[in-house]
Amino acid sequence: MSIQDIIEGKKKWRAHMARVKALPKDYQIVYKEMQKYFFKVGPVELTDTTGLLSGIIDFFEEGALLGKGVLEVTGNDVAFFCDELIKDSKTYADLYQQSIDQEGKSPAGNG
Repeated sequence: MSIQDIIEGKKKWRAHMARVKALPKDYQIVYKEMQKYFFKVGPVELTDTTGLLSGIIDFFEEGALLGKGVLEVTGNDVAFFCDELIKDSKTYADLYQQSIDQEGKSPAGNG
């Protein structure tokens, strides 16, 4: 990764966060919690997490434009909403579980 790539990435991230700050306060709060969740357990196949997060902002901007509250858009169970977004993606939690499963298996003929 070159310096130019890093600079470009920072510019994109700042623009992304400016969009978040333009959302109504309730949307900002829910977005930030979702962001923390995705960074903690999120999909590992997505090298550009901002793609997922930008999609959420698009969705939130549309909901806000229609005058809906954030929970009208996501539903009352925001964790379920997040899980549904990444249900077909391998997560860090999945990788961790696989490593535990591999450690628990003994080599053939030794167990």
